[in-house]
Amino acid sequence: MAAGKELKRRIKSIKNTKKITKAMELVSASKMKRAIAATLASRAYAGYSWEVLQSLAEYVSETKNPFLTVKPVERILVVLVTSNRSLCGGYNAQITRKAVAFIRENEGKTVDFISIGSKGESNLRRLGQNIIASFNDMSATPKLSDVYPVASFILDTFKKGEYDRVCIAYTDFVSALTQVPRISTILPVNKEQIISDIAEMRTVETPVGKIDYVFEPNYETLMASIVEKIARMRVYQMILESTASEHSARMMAMKNASDAAGEMIEDLTLAFNKARQAGITQEISEISAGMASVS
Repeated sequence: MAAGKELKRRIKSIKNTKKITKAMELVSASKMKRAIAATLASRAYAGYSWEVLQSLAEYVSETKNPFLTVKPVERILVVLVTSNRSLCGGYNAQITRKAVAFIRENEGKTVDFISIGSKGESNLRRLGQNIIASFNDMSATPKLSDVYPVASFILDTFKKGEYDRVCIAYTDFVSALTQVPRISTILPVNKEQIISDIAEMRTVETPVGKIDYVFEPNYETLMASIVEKIARMRVYQMILESTASEHSARMMAMKNASDAAGEMIEDLTLAFNKARQAGITQEISEISAGMASVS
C-alpha cells in the first residue's frame, strides 16, 4: 500500500507539471505565430535594402563616411541577442557557443559586447567578458521603435571610432523546428560582406550585373543618411529573427516536456495498476488460506 500511495503521489505531481508545460506550449505557440508573421513581413524589405546597399557599395572608392571606411580590425563590438527567460531548449546555449567560438577566432583582438536579453548578459559575465551596454526590456514582438535605441547606440559608438567592426550574434529563423545561430558583420559596410550576407538569405537573390544610379545631391550626402537607415533596419530584422527563433524553441521544448510527462504518467499508471493487482491477489490468497484452515 505504501508503494501504491507513493505512485499515486508521483502521478498527481507529473499531471500538474504537464498542465503547466501544456499551457506554456500554447502561449509560446501564440507568440510564435505573431513573431513569425512580423519576421516574414519585414524579411523581404530588409533583404532588398541590403541588396541596394550592395549596388551602392560598388561606387565606393574614397569616402569620408565612417560607415563605409574599412580599417584594420583591432577592436570588435559584438551584439549578442538572447532571451530574457529560460525554458527554450538550446536556444541561448547555441548562440552563446557561437559567440565563444568567435572570441577564440579573434584571439589577440579586443572584443566587447552589447547584450540584448538577460540570459546572454549572465552568460557573458560568467565568461568574464566586457559588456558595455545591456538592453533587457525587449518586448515579445519587438517594433522598430523598440529597436531604435539599440541601433542608435551601435551607430553612434561606431561613428565615434571606438570600434573597427560591429557584428551581431543572432539566431536565424528557418522553421519551427530549425533555428541557425549566426554572426554577421553590419559595420563597416563593404561589398564583400554584403554579398556574403545576401547569399545566406532565402528570399533575396544576388542581382546580376551592375545597376546605375543617379545621386542627388551627391554620393556622400546620400550615403550618410541611407547607410544608417539600412543598417538600423538590418539590426531590427536580426532581432526579429531571434525573437521568432526563441518562441519556436520554447514551444518545441514545452511540447517535448508535455510528451515526456505523458509517457511517464502512462508508465507510472501501469506500475500502480500492477501493484494494486498484486495487493488484491495477495488479499484473496490470505482469505482463501484462512477459510481453508477454518474448515
